[in-house]
Amino acid sequence: MTETAIDIELLPSIAAIPASEWDSCACPEAADGFRPNDPFTTHRFLRALEDSGSVGPGTGWQPSYLAARRDGELVACAPLYAKTHSQGEYVFDHSWAHAYETAGGAYYPKLQVAVPFTPVTGRRFLAKPDHEALGLSALVQGAVKLAATNDVSSLHVTFCTPWEAEAGRKIGLMHRRGQQFHWENNGYEDFDGFLAALSSRKRKNIRKERRTAQDFGGRIRQLSGDEIAPHHWDDIWAFYQDTGARKWGRPYLTRAFFEIAHDTLRDDILLVLAERDGTNIAGALNFIGRTRLYGRYWGAIAHHPCLHFEICYYQAIDYAIAHGLATVEAGAQGEHKLSRGYLPVETHSLHWVADPGFERAIREFLRGESAAVDEEIEILTSYGPFRQTGEDHD
Repeated sequence: MTETAIDIELLPSIAAIPASEWDSCACPEAADGFRPNDPFTTHRFLRALEDSGSVGPGTGWQPSYLAARRDGELVACAPLYAKTHSQGEYVFDHSWAHAYETAGGAYYPKLQVAVPFTPVTGRRFLAKPDHEALGLSALVQGAVKLAATNDVSSLHVTFCTPWEAEAGRKIGLMHRRGQQFHWENNGYEDFDGFLAALSSRKRKNIRKERRTAQDFGGRIRQLSGDEIAPHHWDDIWAFYQDTGARKWGRPYLTRAFFEIAHDTLRDDILLVLAERDGTNIAGALNFIGRTRLYGRYWGAIAHHPCLHFEICYYQAIDYAIAHGLATVEAGAQGEHKLSRGYLPVETHSLHWVADPGFERAIREFLRGESAAVDEEIEILTSYGPFRQTGEDHD
């Protein structure tokens, strides 16, 4: 008996597919009414990006979602974008683009399976349970065919899961590895329990940083769901503008995104705000998954020593312990996170390029880079803050 064919459909907008249908693939675990594992691939998050104009015309992120159907039933889907630049990705291919264009090629447009502006590991080939292998194969074939028939230079799948990375590698995609910093909850009952696992010097340093930060002359609050009021987004926007202007030149998200987030995403969000004399002077925006807290944006309109560490890292650890979350992901880069209990972990991406010679060059580059990533993770882990066996407590 032959298997029923999988039909691949290209959707120009997330609005073209009902939320319940998309989420049956993106977060089937949330059908019980609880949180999704990954809030960033939900229909509501991707629609907020689109409806706010953060992606779409003029942004360099043109939505082209993939939907795989079997006998009319959606069995898998993927957030796919046509890109005209390499901004907002956090898996850097600028050198690839420069080399290809120096040789006379056109690197852009390219195709990207990703969540825009979100360096968070999660499923990129979203499939219903028991359709994972079939869905990934169908979606990869569909994306590669789309790239090849439209003379697109390349296809990139960023921050995919280890399973997806291995499955993609086996069917011929190039596998790239990177690293970022995560905090793991090893059953700590409270923040002091976490500190007890650290070396004496690191433990004392964190206590000092927390005292310094909390002496800023105000109060720190954690807000989620209906605790978040519309006016809080004015402050978050000001913080985001400050950080975006310093780091990226132009913030990726529009003001409208935060307005939509209040209406459709606030149950997925944790705000940490530092208030002084009735004004919020600093804050962090986090997203909440079923087992993970995801730190996304931080900003401030007034400087106070160590407040960044408190708002971004220590308050996130407090929240994770209090709510039984297993992991805090603190975003891309930042070796300063290491001494604060966030250890290096692998990240993964997959790549396909049309030009055979260019593909050979990238494969050779990735072999050397992968060895360097292994060495970097090993070295960074050895410098971690955790107490070695036999070390005395305070």
